[in-house]
Amino acid sequence: MKYTQLGRTGLKVSRLTLGTMNFGPFTNEPDSHSLMDTALDAGVNYFDTANVYGQGAGKGRTEEIIGTWFAQGGERRDKVVLATKVYGNMTAQGESVWPNHDRLSALNIRRAVEASLKRLQTDYIDIYQFHHIDRQTPFEEIWQAVDVLVQQGKILYAGSSNFPGYKIAQANEAAARRGSLGLVSEQCLYNLAVRDAETEVLPASLDYGVGVIPWSPLHGGLLGGALKKQEGARRS
Repeated sequence: MKYTQLGRTGLKVSRLTLGTMNFGPFTNEPDSHSLMDTALDAGVNYFDTANVYGQGAGKGRTEEIIGTWFAQGGERRDKVVLATKVYGNMTAQGESVWPNHDRLSALNIRRAVEASLKRLQTDYIDIYQFHHIDRQTPFEEIWQAVDVLVQQGKILYAGSSNFPGYKIAQANEAAARRGSLGLVSEQCLYNLAVRDAETEVLPASLDYGVGVIPWSPLHGGLLGGALKKQEGARRS
């Protein structure tokens, strides 16, 4: 396995990342545990999840599955660089959406990180990512909340996901004014079929020393030959 430093940090991560979005609704717990063991054995140390993952099996279910895997011991938690996300509302389907239970207010960040730590059965998150931009909350408030969590040892770094280039710049400029580290990673849609990130996201990330973590690198399997496999199966 090849490793690289994440952006301008000293953190070393594997070039390949294990995405866990299907854990729970499409991949049961034993199979999910087996996949994580296989990834770790292959040297993959970067595991990505989100608090809302698990739709269909229940929001938060994916984090719970990772938590029960960590609980098996064997240095699983120590070897993994764990990234999860905050933004989406965690209200169960059919229940009334209550104010302040989503987005990036200091209140929701505090509430969400505590809930993720409990589900993940860990006392810290390596990279806490903002799942989407929040036009209603100023970055000064967001960084105040993040700085408190860093001081408490509950998160080590902050990252973003699905941010446009100008928001990466705004976020890191606001962090610099506070003397905070700012965003160290951006997880964006980027592959050979969808290259929009090359216009602004990649240049902004390069300028600010932000590591880029592409999601859907095979475009939902399309670039891996998924359609050809389906066509071959129909012919057979």
